[in-house]
Amino acid sequence: MSEAAMTAALPPLRDVIRRHGLDARRSLGQHFLLDQNLTDRVVRAAGPLAGVGVVEVGPGPGGLTRSLLAAAPAKVVAIEKDARCAAAIRELAEVFPDRLEVVEADALALDVRALAPAPRKVIANLPYNIATPLLIGWLRNARDFAGFTLMLQQEVAQRLAAGPGSAAYGRLTVLVQWLCAVEYQFAVDRRAFVPPPRVTSAVVNLTPRPEPLAHAEWRALETVTQAAFGQRRKMLRSSLRALGIDAAAVGIQPTRRAEELSVAEFCALARLHAASGGSSDAEQPAAGSGA
Repeated sequence: MSEAAMTAALPPLRDVIRRHGLDARRSLGQHFLLDQNLTDRVVRAAGPLAGVGVVEVGPGPGGLTRSLLAAAPAKVVAIEKDARCAAAIRELAEVFPDRLEVVEADALALDVRALAPAPRKVIANLPYNIATPLLIGWLRNARDFAGFTLMLQQEVAQRLAAGPGSAAYGRLTVLVQWLCAVEYQFAVDRRAFVPPPRVTSAVVNLTPRPEPLAHAEWRALETVTQAAFGQRRKMLRSSLRALGIDAAAVGIQPTRRAEELSVAEFCALARLHAASGGSSDAEQPAAGSGA
């Protein structure tokens, strides 16, 4: 029997929710996605999964997990903090013992690269309350991943894909686009979730670049973007004053504002900051290092 046929024979997700008492908990950022047509669409957005190790964070009752298994990847590792949901997913692992592994843990405390074989992708409906710190953590080793297909708040997804000059363009945009090509995929109506969140969601694809868009040290780029966007209404000559760097030294007009700069220009400012004795990555792993 094929993986798709096996998943089609599984009990309805609402039965799983009822048997395990899976009332969604706001403290865990839980909003369950039960529409298989929609979870299948998320998986299709991730591209072919044959031979790929997939990491899913926050599977809940297993709607997206089922669609992932039907796509026949090399392995799916489901990381679930909620013991109730982990028990439900373990029932699914009994049907797919060689394909699905359940890790009951806090994803923020894990190095997911050790859990799934390369090439590996993260495909997940991320809990809203930890989505950004998770993403930042993964970006530090971006080249160890083949890609990320993530469902996020639409506002966050739009921020990741934004271009200079737009209101959504910000610090997170620069860090992500420095290391990844970003493709906004589609919006997901809040009514598709149980219970419905207060906001619309969206799916975005991040594909790690073979090399960062421009040379920069992680910590220096974080410092420069924090200073610039922390006072985004001010000109660079004001927002960067505390760092002791002059944007004109790298050919950038000091009268420009943060949202007007390209990712490459921010990298130039980060190099200037590092060269002036500012933030250094000397004790930090380089982006892309690791297993």
